[in-house]
Amino acid sequence: MSIRLLTAAVLALGLSACATGPGAQHGTYSFGVWGDMPYKKAGDESKLPAVLQSINQSNIAFSIYDGDIKDGSSKCTDDIYTDAVKMFGTLVKPVVYVPGDNEWTDCHRTNNGGFDGLERLNHLRKIMFPTANSLGQTTMPLQHQGKLGEKYVENTRFSHGPVVFAGLNVPGSNNNVVLSAKECTNKSARTPAQCDASNAEYLERDAANVVWLEQTFQQAKDTGAQGVVLVIQADPGFDLPETEEVDESQQPRFNGYRNFVAQVIKQTEGFKGQVLLVHGDTHFFKVDKPLYSPAKLLPNLTRLQTFGSPSLHWVKVTVDAGSDQLFQIQPVIVRQP
Repeated sequence: MSIRLLTAAVLALGLSACATGPGAQHGTYSFGVWGDMPYKKAGDESKLPAVLQSINQSNIAFSIYDGDIKDGSSKCTDDIYTDAVKMFGTLVKPVVYVPGDNEWTDCHRTNNGGFDGLERLNHLRKIMFPTANSLGQTTMPLQHQGKLGEKYVENTRFSHGPVVFAGLNVPGSNNNVVLSAKECTNKSARTPAQCDASNAEYLERDAANVVWLEQTFQQAKDTGAQGVVLVIQADPGFDLPETEEVDESQQPRFNGYRNFVAQVIKQTEGFKGQVLLVHGDTHFFKVDKPLYSPAKLLPNLTRLQTFGSPSLHWVKVTVDAGSDQLFQIQPVIVRQP
């Protein structure tokens, strides 16, 4: 068993806080992270109410949903977005939504209805971000990188206690990068022009994400924050070199993440506090320190990978600025009726 797999088996992990500042005066609070649900084809609809009830009955201050409001082989029709807004509307506490690949990047697939993924992204920006506030029955104000209904409105930021939170549109399926003409048309309704547009969109959005990332860390430094939480949807290829012979992050299907991850590393190296990088996409709960390698750690960065269909559970993270621990991570296993 690798060091990181052993770490992932621990049900609670404390991360030492190095920074001090005004945020240290705030008390303890918890937030939830969840995503990759419900998937109709997996029979998740009957399980979802118990998850929502569990979140509502908890003592969290808010939750963050890290993408994939539907499965990857169903149609990207308008109702899936409005249904998701209704789902988030059943939560008593604020919920912050971060986009996933199933609701835009993968919509070009023929089994998704052969939609134009960029058109679906534009639609998502209008429907999933109706106001500048979070979703949920109780809302909280969010900073947005773009104006309502426009590019990068989905990149959000807010502070709570000693932590600065940022949600960024970094989805699965290689961050919307199309690697070849064969990939462009494989099981897809895309045209070559649409694939060229996807690659151009990636370059522009990746640059915007890096700016949002830099501004997030600068805000954390300026306010004396003890921690930064980054939430994306994609698994950017962290799981190898658990196998020493292969570095998964260097495989072609992950090259859409290399620049962003490099910038996360750079910003984390220049930050005295703790960084928690949260993502979904792979559907297995895991907590580890994947950077730089098993033999050399980036000590103040921890990765939290959340549950996903068909395992409908969520993760509770507790922030305690007044102790030697900043983040404590606990999986919440939801019992079905």
